[in-house]
Amino acid sequence: MAQKINPLGFRLGTTQKHHSIWFAQPKNYSANLQEDEKIRDYIKSYVKKNMKIAFVIEEITCIEIQKRLDEMKIKIYTTLLKLKFADEKQEREVKREIKELQRNLQKEFHCVNRKLNLTIIRIAQPYRNPKILAEYISAQLKKRVSFRKAMKKAIELTETANTKGIRVQIAGRLDGKEIARVESIQEGRLPLQTIRAKIDYCSYPVQTMYGVLGIKIWIFIDGDL
Repeated sequence: MAQKINPLGFRLGTTQKHHSIWFAQPKNYSANLQEDEKIRDYIKSYVKKNMKIAFVIEEITCIEIQKRLDEMKIKIYTTLLKLKFADEKQEREVKREIKELQRNLQKEFHCVNRKLNLTIIRIAQPYRNPKILAEYISAQLKKRVSFRKAMKKAIELTETANTKGIRVQIAGRLDGKEIARVESIQEGRLPLQTIRAKIDYCSYPVQTMYGVLGIKIWIFIDGDL
C-alpha cells in the first residue's frame, strides 16, 4: 500500500511555516482555529464585493494571522498589487477602503481589547506560486482549452521564474471522456522525499461542464542539495 503525505505538512518547521501563528490552551484551540477560517473567508468575500479593493488586491495567495493577547496581525499576500494609481483621488479612496476593511474586521470579530494591524504584501514572482498557476489552468479549462496545452503553458510560465522543477497533474473526465483518468507533466527535478528541498504545493478543484477536475501542482523552488 502506498503511503502519502502533504508536501507542505511534511516540511513544517524546516522550509514551511504555519499560516496561523499563535498559542492557545487546549480548550480554546478549536475556537481560535474557527476564528482564523472566518477571518480568511470574510476578507476574500469582502475583496470580491468591493471593486475599489479588488483594483489593488486581484489574487490572494495566502492570509497569515498572528495573534497575541493585545494584538492581531493579518498579512495578505497578493500577486498583483497595483501601486500606481491614475490620480491622487483614486489613491485616497483605495487607502480609505483598506482602512474600512480593517475597521470592519475589528468590529466583526470583537477585537475591542486587541489592536488589529492589516498589511498587504506583494509577491515579487507570482509564477512561483502553485495556486496562481492552478487558477490559470482552471480558467483555461473553463474556456475548453486543451488540458495538455494549458499544462505546457503553465510550465513555460514557471521557467521564467527561476524554478528548478515542476509537476502538473490533472484528474477527472479530461476532454469530456466517459472514463476519468489522470494525466501529468513534469519538467526538471522534484525531490519530494528530501525535507531540505523547498517545495510548494497546491490542490485545486475546478468545475467544468463535464464535471469536477482536480488540479495538483508541485514546484521545486529552491534548496542546496
